[in-house]
Amino acid sequence: MEVAGRRITVMGLGRHGGGVAVARWLAGRGARVTVTDLAERDALAESIAALADVPIARWRLGGHDEADFSTADAVVANPAVRADHPLLAVARAHGAVLTSEIELFLAECPGDVIGVTGSNGKSSTATLLASMFQVAGRRVWLGGNIGQSLLSTLEAMRPADVVVLELSSFQLAQLSPTARFPRAALVTGCTPNHLDWHGTLPAYAAAKRRLVEHLPAGGLAVLNPRDPEVASWPVPAHARRLEPWPPERVAGLSVPGEHQRANAALAAAMAEAFNVPAAAIETALAAFRPLAHRQQSLGKVGGRTFIDDSKSTTPEATLAALAACPGPVWLLAGGQDKRLPLESFGRELARRGVGVACYGALGPALGVALEQAAEELGSRPSYVVVERLEQALTWCWIRSRPGDTILLSPAAASLDQFRDFYHRGRVFRDLVARLGEPPTA
Repeated sequence: MEVAGRRITVMGLGRHGGGVAVARWLAGRGARVTVTDLAERDALAESIAALADVPIARWRLGGHDEADFSTADAVVANPAVRADHPLLAVARAHGAVLTSEIELFLAECPGDVIGVTGSNGKSSTATLLASMFQVAGRRVWLGGNIGQSLLSTLEAMRPADVVVLELSSFQLAQLSPTARFPRAALVTGCTPNHLDWHGTLPAYAAAKRRLVEHLPAGGLAVLNPRDPEVASWPVPAHARRLEPWPPERVAGLSVPGEHQRANAALAAAMAEAFNVPAAAIETALAAFRPLAHRQQSLGKVGGRTFIDDSKSTTPEATLAALAACPGPVWLLAGGQDKRLPLESFGRELARRGVGVACYGALGPALGVALEQAAEELGSRPSYVVVERLEQALTWCWIRSRPGDTILLSPAAASLDQFRDFYHRGRVFRDLVARLGEPPTA
């Protein structure tokens, strides 16, 4: 897309870098950029400061103005903006091009792109995959939904480079039919998530599936065979389906959890298809460590092991984290309700005998699911419904004993009480650090 001299509206500056990166990139190429966001200036102070040296033509904060869409040549929408937003319809009716930061990057990227998506585990899998290329001495770039826009690095990229791009369902849904899609697709799984945004599970799955459906000629796909939904997806005839490494070949993975090994097997198969030597893959497996807020051990206090899995925003992710935890587990779960089904989650928690502190906006509904599970199973699970994360931790702290694990794995989004999952994890870490003497029986 030609941008010099064009009027381009960036819809949604945000706080995680994507809006900042695309506004800077567009202005640097001569576009007349309007930045518009529903949030007020104070809430976006850090992002605004990052653009202090950029010639932004117009700032529109604290709300949108239809004129910024009816007169735009193009609109770059934040991934959180739904395709049916009325202002995007206005822009479309006036002939504006609708695009996204990811689509602009893909159009300009000179190297091979591997897209990584999935309901759970995509950040860790993308990071592990990139490390396999690094160990082999290959030039590799990691970005996308993992929190780093790669637009600013385009000039440094070379055709022989590899890009590992984590892609969310929002980002995939935004890509236009004429977009350049990644050469390779890695999918960790597809279970209910973001139904508050997509509306239905089929719509959510369809967004994820686009990564596979749009593979170019000679493309590669590795799909988790243990996930029934993903395993059923056909790979285009002009592309090739890869088989994950067998479990014994990823036995050297340094992090616990069956789901981690399954995802590592997918990453290993993809790296091998890009001619990464097996020795480099095995070295990367052994050296890998959990990312922040993803089953991250905070050490022991009073003989209890504390684990920060704040990144968990679905029941499936929480169940996977529980399976990797030693000893009796006390779970802190709750947050923003994403309209995900909870019945089977409640039954599984009750069946495993997990003590659950339900908090936040989702707390009452999770409590109902646990109560229903108690009636079905004939045994009452140990749980409580509280308002705040601190109350949930106190409840678990008082009831736990040395040798137990206290796990923050919320199974829900964070935005009811926190800025994001990073903020939630940091608050949990600080609360753990302030715990007093262990309770006595």
